[in-house]
Order: sequence, then C-alpha cells, then structure tokens
Amino acid sequence: MLAVVALGALALGAALVWFLTVNGRKGPGGADTDLLARLYVLMEQETAAARTEAAHQRTHLAEMERVMTGRIEQVRTELAERLAGMAGSMGREQAEVRAAQAEALREMAEASARQLSAIRVAVTDQLHEAVERQMQTSFQRVLEQFSAMQTAMGEVRAMTAQISDLKRLFGNVKTRGGWGEAQLKAILDDVLPEGSYDSNVRLGPGNDVVEFAIRMPVRASTPPVLPVDSKFPTEAYERLLNAVDEGDAAAEKAARKSLESTLRLEARKIATKYIHPPRTVEFAVLYLPTDGLYAEAARIPGLIDEIGRTCRVMIMGPALMPALLRTVHLGYVTLALEERTETIARLLGATRQEMIRMDSVLEKLARNAQAMSTSIEEARRRTRVVSRRLRELDAPETEEMALNPEMEFTGPDTENTASGQS
Repeated sequence: MLAVVALGALALGAALVWFLTVNGRKGPGGADTDLLARLYVLMEQETAAARTEAAHQRTHLAEMERVMTGRIEQVRTELAERLAGMAGSMGREQAEVRAAQAEALREMAEASARQLSAIRVAVTDQLHEAVERQMQTSFQRVLEQFSAMQTAMGEVRAMTAQISDLKRLFGNVKTRGGWGEAQLKAILDDVLPEGSYDSNVRLGPGNDVVEFAIRMPVRASTPPVLPVDSKFPTEAYERLLNAVDEGDAAAEKAARKSLESTLRLEARKIATKYIHPPRTVEFAVLYLPTDGLYAEAARIPGLIDEIGRTCRVMIMGPALMPALLRTVHLGYVTLALEERTETIARLLGATRQEMIRMDSVLEKLARNAQAMSTSIEEARRRTRVVSRRLRELDAPETEEMALNPEMEFTGPDTENTASGQS
C-alpha cells in the first residue's frame, strides 16, 4: 500500500514538473508559479510523510515477521515433541499388539493341534470301524457270491448234462425229426382251425408219408392239400456254428456249402415224394425248426429263391410259418363267408318266390273285394229304390204308376248301367 502511495506521489510530482516546465515556456506568471510551488511543497511533505509511514510499516512488518517466526518455531518444536511422543506410544502399542498376536497365534496353534489330534483320533476310529464293517460286508458278499457261484456251477453242470442229453437227443435223426414235427404241429394247432390238416398222409403211389397235409380252402369235393415236412440238418448247422465261433473262414465256407447241399437234397426229395397234383397243390413247404438255421439258409445267396423256382419248395422258419398259415386261415374264413352268402342268396330267392305267391293271393283277394263292393253297392241301390217306393205309397197314385208299377220298382236302365260300370 505504501509503495502505491509513493508511486502516486512520484507520478503527481512528475506531472507538476512537466506542468511547470510547460508553463515556464509560455511565460512568467506569478500566481500560477506560487501555486505550483506550494503544491510541490505539499507533495514533498506528503512524500516524506508517506516515506515515514512506509518505514514505520516496514518496521511493524519486520516485528510481526519476527513474532510469527518465533511462534512457528515454537509450534514446530511442539509438533516434533508430540510426534516423538506419539511415535513412542505407537511403537509401544505395536510391540504390545505383536506380543498379544503372537500369544493368540500360539494359543490358536495349540488349540488347532489339539482339535486336529482329536479329529485324527475320531477319523481313525471311524475309518477303522468303517473298514471293519466294509470288510465284514465284503467278506459276507464274497461268501454269498461264492455260494451263488457254487450254485451256478451246479446249474451249469446240470445244464451241461442236459445239453449232452440234448446233443444225444438231436444226434438221432428220428428224434430230431420228431422234435421238429412236434413244434410244427403246435404252430398248426395254434393258427389253423380244427380239422383243416391231416398228419402222416400218404400222397403218392409209394409208401412215402408226409408229416402234415394242409387242406386248402377251395370249393371242391376233394380239396387239394399243401404238403409240409420238417427237416433239421443238425450236423451241418453245428459245424457252421463252430466254424463261426472259432473264426475259421475256410471251415465256415465248407460248412455253409455242406448246409446248402443238404437243403437242396431235402428240397428235391420233398418235390419228388410229396408234390402230386391234383391231389396236392403245385408246391410244398420245407420247415426248419429254428430261426437261426433259417437265417443261415437265408444268408446263402439265391438259395431260397432257386429252390422255390426249381423244386417248387418254400423254405419256412418258425417266424414265417405262422404268416403262411394265417393266409390259409383267411382263405377258410373267406370260404365260410362265401357259403354263408350263398345260403343268404338261396333264402332271399325263396323269400322272393313266397312274395310272388303272396302277390297272387292279394290280387285274388282284391278282385273278390271289388266284387263284394259291387254287390254291396247294388244292394244299397235296391234299398234306396224300395225306400223311395215306400215313400211314394203315401202319395196319390197316378195313372202311369197304375199302368206300369214294376218300372218304378226296378228303376230306370240308366242307373243300372251306371252301377254296372262302377
């Protein structure tokens, strides 16, 4: 502030000097020169006062700066002392906290160790008990499985004996054929109606007997039959299965060839012995008792089609035979429906004849009724004439009535003609 006042005074002094210089150039002037001199003196005084005030202010500011510096040093000293005290107290507190934490951690470690020991002991006991129970259970299960295995081994031995018996059973050709024949008979009894087939029938001139002859559902006094014979080539089939199990391609090929030759031979025998039209149909059936045997026969390329084409023999298995028999059964159902239809047709024909006769009787009855109606109408007409005649008896008789009394009674001919036409 003092610097500003001093600068202002200097500026004002410079302006006065410039003004005096300018006025001095214009000419002497006593009043103006005195005024300016007084102003200049005033300015000098003001400048001196301002300088004095500035010096005083500067001294005051220096004193204040000294006082402030002292106070700041005091405050710094106090702050340093307080910070030192706080640092010491914090160090002591941190040491105490560290000691407390170390003690707490030690106690926690000891407690954890004790708990882990207790848990280890408990787990060990439980594991020991569980292992003992598991071992007992496993041992009991092993004993049960061993008992079951012994039982199964006994069953296997019994099954082996049964298989041996079955092999011996199927080793005999006649026994083998009897088993296939029994199976085929069960299928026939299950599908076909009763009395639709015969067993052990002689079809040809020789002594050859076919196992089953199915009567076909046709209209004939002696319907043709379908020969069905079962074959079970066990040897070739077993050789084929053994070769497949062993993975021997050459043996499998030879066994399949042997099976093919056996089936062709049996088909030719059936065609020669049992197909004799018109006693039989144009084909026969070779029945294989197992689906596995039929599947192996079907796997031989072209075997079934060729046998059917050349020998007129169809090869059937247990899965296909019921379908053929159901077709035959459907034929029986159709034949029964045709017979029932003919019976109904005959009944309708007889009914038609009876209706024709009834129509004749009704026609006669209508004619009689018409004649009776005519007679009744004539009687009514005669009654009306008699009534009119009786009414006329009360009136005076005229001359015409006296001359011809019967004309009035019989009535005119026009009425009689009309009644006759009606």
